[in-house]
Amino acid sequence: MLSPQSTAIVRATLPAVGGAIGEIAPLFYQKLFAAHPELLRDLFNRGNQANGSQQQALAGSIAAFATALLEHPDLRPDTMLSRIAHKHASLGIRPEQYPIVREHLFAAIVEVLGDAVTAEVAAAWDEVYWLMANALIAIEDRLRREHGYGDGDSGDRPWRTYRVTERRQETAEVVTFVVRPLDGGPVPAQRPGQYVSVQVELPDGARQIRQYSLSGQAAGALRFSVKRLAGDGGPVGEVSQHLHEQAWEGTELRLSAPCGDVYLDEAGDGPVLLVSAGIGCTPMIGMLNHLAATGSTRRVITAHADRSEQTHAFRTELQLLTGTLANAEAHVWYERPSAADWPAERTGRIDLGTLELPAGSTAYLCGPVPFLRAARGQLLAAGVPAAAIHYEVFGPDLWLGSAS
Repeated sequence: MLSPQSTAIVRATLPAVGGAIGEIAPLFYQKLFAAHPELLRDLFNRGNQANGSQQQALAGSIAAFATALLEHPDLRPDTMLSRIAHKHASLGIRPEQYPIVREHLFAAIVEVLGDAVTAEVAAAWDEVYWLMANALIAIEDRLRREHGYGDGDSGDRPWRTYRVTERRQETAEVVTFVVRPLDGGPVPAQRPGQYVSVQVELPDGARQIRQYSLSGQAAGALRFSVKRLAGDGGPVGEVSQHLHEQAWEGTELRLSAPCGDVYLDEAGDGPVLLVSAGIGCTPMIGMLNHLAATGSTRRVITAHADRSEQTHAFRTELQLLTGTLANAEAHVWYERPSAADWPAERTGRIDLGTLELPAGSTAYLCGPVPFLRAARGQLLAAGVPAAAIHYEVFGPDLWLGSAS
């Protein structure tokens, strides 16, 4: 809870800070990487830095957290905190890195806002920062302990070396990898819908990290899928291209323990809606695999949008799993279907309003932000409560910190 004195100051200065956050965020990263170039080389996503999406996400999260403290002083924005904490735990962010972030963030704020940052204003925003940072540190510590690498363990954690034992080409752009721990030990626990971080060493020596959703279950192994992103020689897509071109059976990869706060609620027995677009089908096929493996009798409705049959990863697996489940149905929309007899009502963009959605449904969404906004709006219009709609987005979350 923000102190009364700081509340008044933050309320008065939030418009100025919020209005300048678009300048503050890039300057912060510039200062951070100048002082600690190893963070850009081995921790932060160089592609997201290059296209500016990480700066947008940081700006949105700071503004959203401060706004939440003012509008709901007795509540923490736990959804946002959990999303960030899972990403941090997956990347191996450590508590001692938070003071470093604070140093360069506040230096950027002072440089942009100048004399407006009085001692009182700095103290108030320092309180905001540490409320957010300490909450994240606590959640991340819990996640580390759940995975068995709490305080005092090797700084190399959460990384563990795996060997690729199977590689399957799903489409021209998507490859599935099955990996087993090199040490022969058991694989970490996973929840349907979660992701792993994969760290690879690139030709320039950088150890870049990306998150990939678990796309199914394999005994004694982890299974994840990767879509190749075209980067035109730049940092965007450099890891996915490396994995497509260099990771073959026998290749060793470093993976984190599975993380992610959007996963199938296994305790419930109500209807499940799995809604995706493009490579967003990856966590959904993971959830479907789990439902089929456990012999679930829940009502399951899958709705997926893609460019065509050729770009639809797991198309055959979706059909097989839907047929295996006792009470499941699948609906697919293609923008440019190649089949001459493809139904017109399933051509173009997804339209969830055409489906009969059972009462009490829990929805899981994954895809690009514009798709998520549209799909969520359709579900709300169909009567699905906002609290029952969960989403995952690949890359920095540019939605959570702004309008939802």
